[in-house]
Amino acid sequence: MSAAAPHEKDEAETSIDGFLGGRMILEQPRKGHRIGTDAVLLAASAPPRPSSLADMGAGVGAVGIAAALMHLDAAVTLVENDPVACALARSNVERNGLGDRVRVAELDIFSAADARSEAGLGAGSVDLVLTNPPFFSTGEGRPSPIAQKRRSHVMENGDLDGWMRAAAFFLKPRGEIVLIHRADAIARLLTALTPRFGALRLLFLHKSAAEPATRILVKGVLGSRAPLAVLAPLYLHGADGGFTDETKALHLGQGRIDWATGAVVSTHRAGRDQ
Repeated sequence: MSAAAPHEKDEAETSIDGFLGGRMILEQPRKGHRIGTDAVLLAASAPPRPSSLADMGAGVGAVGIAAALMHLDAAVTLVENDPVACALARSNVERNGLGDRVRVAELDIFSAADARSEAGLGAGSVDLVLTNPPFFSTGEGRPSPIAQKRRSHVMENGDLDGWMRAAAFFLKPRGEIVLIHRADAIARLLTALTPRFGALRLLFLHKSAAEPATRILVKGVLGSRAPLAVLAPLYLHGADGGFTDETKALHLGQGRIDWATGAVVSTHRAGRDQ
């Protein structure tokens, strides 16, 4: 057997890291896409008490596992097409003691309906979709030379419209989607969302009060005709450059996004679902 190329060896190396104040332990690649604030914000944006949810494009499972730890009655499906990420996700589910209600579906988001059904995700399967779609379609941006990172950032088999079409397929009638994306992609997001989702609520995320938004959180309801609302922005860092108290609470798993206002509200009651 020939030796692995150096970059292949680097991609295979992993670390085991703690999140949510140590409540969540995940194994993830040392090189490539690493779990960060986007995953924390998305997990903290799940509406209260979902009964079933899918984390679309789950990677090693950070968002779905965090949501399962925050919402103790939710059944969670981690949807991911990369076999290496799926293997890590399965290990992470067991590592966090969630094998009874969190599962991994190894599935291409853009696959046909029969393949989705075979993976246990037929039409109308869940009442909530959480997703951090890859930021670019093929040919956009500067693809990373690291394969795992490239797959996380580039939709190789489809586009944002197809991603939202899949989310609508997975959702029950009046089900909800919550997503995080680049703030400068707002036009493309609205174009992909509005044929399918209404009651859209937009929350722009700024590194500080002096900087433009870099991310946007969006919540929508499948089939709703209710109007769009833009919430007050959320600033992640204070004047000293450090995380605000609200952002710290989110990283510790002690806060969530209130979609009525866009504010961070405390959930610090022994980790119970709020």
